[in-house]
Amino acid sequence: MTVTWTSGYDVSEAYPFVEWGMAGAAGTRTPAGTLTFNRGSMCGEPARTVGWREPGFIHTAFMRNLWPNKEYFYKIGHELSDGTVVWAKPYTFRAPPTPGQNSLQRIIVFGDMGKAERDGSNEFANYQPGSLNTTDRLIEDLDNYDIVFHIGDMPYANGYLSQWDQFTAQVAPISAKKPYMVASGNHERDWPNTGGFFDVEDSGGECGVPAETMYYYPAENRANFWYKVDYGMFRFCVADSEHDWREGTPQYKFIEECLSTVDRKHQPWLIFTAHRVLGYSSNSWYADQGSFEEPEGRESLQKLWQKYRVDIAYFGHVHNYERTCPLYQSQCVNSEKSHYSGTMNGTIFVVAGGGGSHLSEYTTAIPKWSIFRDHDYGFTKLTAFNHSSLLFEYMKSSDGKVYDSFTIHRDYRDVLSCVHDSCFPTTLAS
Repeated sequence: MTVTWTSGYDVSEAYPFVEWGMAGAAGTRTPAGTLTFNRGSMCGEPARTVGWREPGFIHTAFMRNLWPNKEYFYKIGHELSDGTVVWAKPYTFRAPPTPGQNSLQRIIVFGDMGKAERDGSNEFANYQPGSLNTTDRLIEDLDNYDIVFHIGDMPYANGYLSQWDQFTAQVAPISAKKPYMVASGNHERDWPNTGGFFDVEDSGGECGVPAETMYYYPAENRANFWYKVDYGMFRFCVADSEHDWREGTPQYKFIEECLSTVDRKHQPWLIFTAHRVLGYSSNSWYADQGSFEEPEGRESLQKLWQKYRVDIAYFGHVHNYERTCPLYQSQCVNSEKSHYSGTMNGTIFVVAGGGGSHLSEYTTAIPKWSIFRDHDYGFTKLTAFNHSSLLFEYMKSSDGKVYDSFTIHRDYRDVLSCVHDSCFPTTLAS
């Protein structure tokens, strides 16, 4: 487990550390590393000009060798040069399950939340009107989930650096107690001529620097925002839709390695996530393009999803909710809609971009593969009861109630069984 925080203390002024231990036991101190960035790290305006604000110092400490599912306490501190310590308030967290562990595991997934003002003052253009509702529902339900995946478009700071502090403060009641995993979105990364896949100005000149510095994630190179997470019976392959994902690229190699190296008898639930819709969406803009996806989105990846039997592919970017049938090559490969059992034959695609930003419109013609659509703010929850039973739920942020759900019941042999474009060669030899 990592703990990351921001302070005004450089390492020359105070030593950052975290004191932690099992609940009721003596604590140990672990030193933290310190990073920052400056105006020259920004790629364009307004981040380099009127939007610039000193970010302070970002500290990250690692709490290792945790006992699975045990309750731990921690508190961050800074030891000053005279030996006195400046303390923050204490928090608790529950250590994650080991990969493959058979226990109840509950995961929240959403994208595109943003931040808003609790004092009633205006957010520019009222851009993220659902943000506080989503945050408040997740705070209220804190005891009923274990880990959060926010799949891109976090504060929508767009080059105004102080808004990162506003966002991290808003989600702190969640992220101080639960692992808060993030993905890169266009509003974090995109800026022309900076090595990204999209030559647009959506980040306001940030070009990924605040997101990549303020949040720790287990990527080999944090400038490439792709990584894997093993959480109990789940494996998450988190892709970076702001870098090229097509066949022959480093990211494509990572995605195949992530999907192919999971042991499905112990981690049966295989989840793919990215910010932009690399799968399917009946968003009106995608429909106007005739693709129902991000341009060149699934052409390279769908054979990997099918070959390695991905259960659910999650996306944000489109600010609404949509769920498909199990799909391959734009065809429904399972007639069931809510209670899946046995071999799935394809991947279910979910758009969960209704975290808080202004809502996106659908096309009026509903594609055959679109099972459920909701033009509202919300988030999703995955509950793994064991190696054979998974529950998916979509909740509205306004009331926290479930408006769409499905279940999967299957055994290991169902994951291994041959489906279209996912059959391993056999020999006639006996």
